[in-house]
Amino acid sequence: MVTKLIPEKIEPPGPMKSWRFSRRSGFSDKIFSNVTIIFALVIVAILIGLVIVLATGAMPAITRFGFSFFTSSTWDPVKEVFGALPAIYGTLLSSLIGLLIAVPISLGAAIFLVELSPKWLQGPASLIIEMLAAIPSVIIGLWGLFVLVPVARKPIEAWLSSHLGSLPFFQGQIFGVSFLAAGIILAIMIIPIITAVSRDAIKAVPNEQREAMFALGATRWETIQRAVLPYCRSGIIGGIILGLGRALGETMAVTMVIGNSYKLTPSLFSPGATIASTIANQFNEAAAGVPVGSLIELALILFGVTLLVNVIARTLVWRMTSVKAEK
Repeated sequence: MVTKLIPEKIEPPGPMKSWRFSRRSGFSDKIFSNVTIIFALVIVAILIGLVIVLATGAMPAITRFGFSFFTSSTWDPVKEVFGALPAIYGTLLSSLIGLLIAVPISLGAAIFLVELSPKWLQGPASLIIEMLAAIPSVIIGLWGLFVLVPVARKPIEAWLSSHLGSLPFFQGQIFGVSFLAAGIILAIMIIPIITAVSRDAIKAVPNEQREAMFALGATRWETIQRAVLPYCRSGIIGGIILGLGRALGETMAVTMVIGNSYKLTPSLFSPGATIASTIANQFNEAAAGVPVGSLIELALILFGVTLLVNVIARTLVWRMTSVKAEK
């Protein structure tokens, strides 16, 4: 007797069940898309709100001083005469000093970590550099006040004065608290940023670039100089500008070591002031009206400069990553 095996009939899923699933899935996607759009618009609204609040608060100073606020060097709360030129000058000068110190060190560290260091050292060294960025600025400021300022006064500033005293940048009385000390502090704070971005940019260079140079008989340094660095130039420049944005807005550490003297001077040994340090020092004692409006206008200037610098940096980094993705 032969038993015939009849396979069970498998019913396909009903159209109603599939239609319900697709409807539910499409509805969820639509909700998720709308929620993310709302979050993005909230960020844009916060940015626009900051500009509106700062512009409204600065209106008394904008109305009274106009463009002369940028060219005047007087800051007299008693007579209510205010000018931003020394603060702008101090911000740019200290940031420039910081970049001149930080860029060679950061670029050298990034090249070493990617191209020259042994594998066992890359991880710990990168971690130490990134941990430096996590130190609060007030701690770095205290270290700068008690450790860096005495060292800056003697031997650094004393040596510069004795050997380069003929230049206007290295003349004047030596105090320790100065533009030079502020620049060194800023360099310490932006080295991790520039190093991390430059390291990632160098890592993004394809190995084919290096192998082609080695095949042509190039040395390791020639390979780095002619094949690696030109390829990741945009990313490195973006990292430098990101570091500049951090330097422009730094407050506590710079306030502790710059001396907070509101004047224009070419000497790096002289105490000075930045936009951030001026706001931090004088906001609590400023009277309502024009004094507070002048400080808020300083904040508006700093906000605009920092925003512009960061936009330029992000554009350069995005340009580099998009070029790499296309290739």
